[in-house]
Amino acid sequence: MRVFVTGASGHIGAAVVAELVSAKHHVVGLARSDASAEKVRAAGGEPLRADLDDLDALVAAAKTADGVIHLGYKHDLAFGGTPDGFVKAAEGDVRVVKTIGEALAGSNKPFVNTGGTAQLALFGGITRTGTEEDVVAGGPRVDGENAVIALGQRGVRSSVIRLPPTVHSSLDHHGFIPMFVGFARKNGFSAYIGDGTNVWPAVHTLDAARLYRLAVEAAPAGSRLHGVADDGVPWRAIAEAIGKGLGLPAKSVSAEEAPKYVGGMAHFAQISNPTSSARTRALLKWEPAHAGLLADLAERHYFA
Repeated sequence: MRVFVTGASGHIGAAVVAELVSAKHHVVGLARSDASAEKVRAAGGEPLRADLDDLDALVAAAKTADGVIHLGYKHDLAFGGTPDGFVKAAEGDVRVVKTIGEALAGSNKPFVNTGGTAQLALFGGITRTGTEEDVVAGGPRVDGENAVIALGQRGVRSSVIRLPPTVHSSLDHHGFIPMFVGFARKNGFSAYIGDGTNVWPAVHTLDAARLYRLAVEAAPAGSRLHGVADDGVPWRAIAEAIGKGLGLPAKSVSAEEAPKYVGGMAHFAQISNPTSSARTRALLKWEPAHAGLLADLAERHYFA
């Protein structure tokens, strides 16, 4: 297959490109800079110099591809402190999704989008173990997910992979774990909030990459998939593993004082997001094979 991948030079995207190339697919990867283009080439792909605002380029690339994987997102806008940046980034993502969807309508080509398991808790209010059958009506990033799923009724083999908050590996340099490692270095201790019994799901980057390949190859139209290996790791255990890696103590802080120690991540760090991937594993014969989050933290690459 000729697969067009947005976000192809990013942490997960570069791994997806390499996974696709290893399976003999031809990959065209969106690259917004010369440095990004070099990363796409290094992973074995063919760079397309454009960005997410170049809708004409997205349409042309989608129409000439046999399938599309959408990993690109304006994370710098969403998490850069810009007023309404999170909402604006999500609105831009919906625009990209709908543009690519129109280009693929009626083609029966696969279109794999990216969502997040955390949206089940943040916008769906789900505190039990979330499953692939759970649907949230709307919200940032949720609207893009729902738009892609709807394309299954318009002749597109559409699917969404909900990724957990933590996609971890030695390739992860800007995700949530590096952020909390940075907070711990600054604070002199690794913080968890309250009793730290809230849980986050997690997956290794290379396991996630394999799921994207399986999805573009075989996921049925309208599929919601969970790229989850660890169903839920207690936040206290994560904080203790970070502390051990840095030679620092782990310490509980109250919800009121949390912003002082973890900034704008205080609310996010308190959510509990237990998530199952049982249906995804059965549907696509996907079985995570790499280290879980705590074992990966014990390998110490996050603290180098």
